[in-house]
This record gives sequence, C-alpha cells and structure tokens, in this order.
Amino acid sequence: MDPTKTTSKNGPSRRTILKGGGAAMGTLGATFVNAQDAAAQSSPSGETVPTVRFTLNGVERAVTHEARVTLLDLLREQLHVTGTKKGCAEGACGACTVLLDGERVNACMVLAAACDGRTITTVEGLAAPDGTLHAVQQAFIDQDALQCGYCTPGQVISAVACIREGHAGSEAEIAEWMSGNICRCAAYPQIVAAVQQAAETLGTPQNGSSGAVQAMTAPAART
Repeated sequence: MDPTKTTSKNGPSRRTILKGGGAAMGTLGATFVNAQDAAAQSSPSGETVPTVRFTLNGVERAVTHEARVTLLDLLREQLHVTGTKKGCAEGACGACTVLLDGERVNACMVLAAACDGRTITTVEGLAAPDGTLHAVQQAFIDQDALQCGYCTPGQVISAVACIREGHAGSEAEIAEWMSGNICRCAAYPQIVAAVQQAAETLGTPQNGSSGAVQAMTAPAART
C-alpha cells in the first residue's frame, strides 16, 4: 500500500496534507520576499538618493547610490577605485584612509551621501600627471616601508596628512599621529623612517601651525 494514500475515516489523506502544506509554504515565501522588496524600496536604508557630486582625484564625478552606502563601498564597488582597501569596516584599522577636503578620514565610516560638493583624494590621486610619484610614495619605496602591502595605501595617505598637519617633527610624534593606521606586518620602523624622509623632502610645517586643522584631525588620527 502507498503510505501517502493512507487516510482516516474523519480526515484527508497524507498526500493531500503534504500538497497543501507545500503550497502554503510557497505562498508564505513569496509574501516574505515581496515584503522585503517593499521595505527596501520604502525604507530610508534602501531608497535611492539624489545624485551625489564630488571631485575625485581631480575629476568631477556624479554618482547615484543607496543612502546607506559608505564612501569606501562607493569607491570600490561603483567607481572601481580599489587602491583604498577594506579592512575592519569599523574605523579601527585605517586601511581605508582617504583625504576628504584635505583631512584624513576612514572611508568606511563616512556615508557617500555626506560627500556632496566635496573633494576626495585616494592613493591613486597622489602621483603627478606625468607619473612622478608623490614624495611620500617614493619614501615608502626607498625605506622598504611595506611587506604584504595591504595597509600601504592607507598608510601613505595618512602620512601625507601627518606631514601637512605638522606632526612629523620626531619619531615619537610620527608614531603617535600615525597610530590610527595598523600594519599587521609590523613595518612600523620603516614607516616612520619613510615619513621622516618625505617630511624632509617636502619641508615640515611648524607643529600646530594650524590649530583648526589639529583640532579636526586629532580624532581621525587616533581612530
């Protein structure tokens, strides 16, 4: 006897129950997916925002994106500017450091929507148009200030800001103001040496020459 055809005097067959249950689950699944789609379309986290316009490495860009997208994901996933690395995604490692209006920030902690009308510089934007490397990039090569290289773009960007801020006066000062950028390969002595070399090449500003800059960048440097 086919067990799926087993019936009781007062109830439907097992096959009828299985068929009915499968149909109900299919309907429930479709309802759940549709509800998710509707929520994504109507909620602030999933809606499409107006086009954001900014200058990226000297080029004006206009991009439409979801409101929840970070600057890091916008750079890497939509604009394919992949020099900026994704590390911790919580503002702790510094691998995603970029310059926003000249100030260093962790791109994973900045919403793309907050960058409208602003200027962004990534590691790709440091070299001269003829390909000549920035003094910091050259110093990192000269001092062998990298091993695996994953953190290097963020280290280089942070070093550029560190020198501009006037925090490259000593090894201890450089170490303090570069502390927001983690190197898991522990190339810290070489990184400090590279910052010192670049600072000598570029000319080191007086420490604290701009109080406003120091006040704004201190939290970012320690993130």
